[in-house]
Amino acid sequence: MTHRTEARTTPQEPADAAALRRDRFGSLPERIRPEDTVETRPATVPDPARDTYNPDEWLIRYCG
Repeated sequence: MTHRTEARTTPQEPADAAALRRDRFGSLPERIRPEDTVETRPATVPDPARDTYNPDEWLIRYCG
């Protein structure tokens, strides 16, 4: 069962319906090149302070 909130109107003339379909679906959308769908960014420099090993980190994290 479908519930529609708006009343649908259909054109009475078959020629009118064909013209509406042609206006809506008569042409394909513009083609998108694959080069335009990819974004490239330069890689960031890794932060050496972030990845250093801290032997007391578990104390700070769990006991502090």
